[in-house]
Amino acid sequence: MNRIDIKQLENRLLNTSQINNQAKETRKKNFEEVLNHIQSKDEEIRFSKHAVSRMDSRDMKLSSEELDRLKSGFSKANEKGVKDALILMGDKAFIASIKNKTVITTVSKEQLKNNVFTNIDGAVIV
Repeated sequence: MNRIDIKQLENRLLNTSQINNQAKETRKKNFEEVLNHIQSKDEEIRFSKHAVSRMDSRDMKLSSEELDRLKSGFSKANEKGVKDALILMGDKAFIASIKNKTVITTVSKEQLKNNVFTNIDGAVIV
């Protein structure tokens, strides 16, 4: 091998090493992005189709402040080990699966009177 061949080989090895390092950094960033996405998704509250239907039929709307209060209710229930909760917020009520972070159904002010809530193991007032 002559000196030119050795230099070319050395350059190829260096370039390959740099490409591998860049690929590792990209994979690391992608993993971090995926992990962050999963963690933020875990914090999200979902609404079942039934809950959305009930909200529409009862003309119930949630502001971003109310959604934050609802998330707070989920957190408080989770801290106490509640699995299925009644979350009361002003003139609205939500039956929720805390474990699944899902609102199962909603109840408006009119339906709160003379109503019995079953299959819950806790209530949170926010």
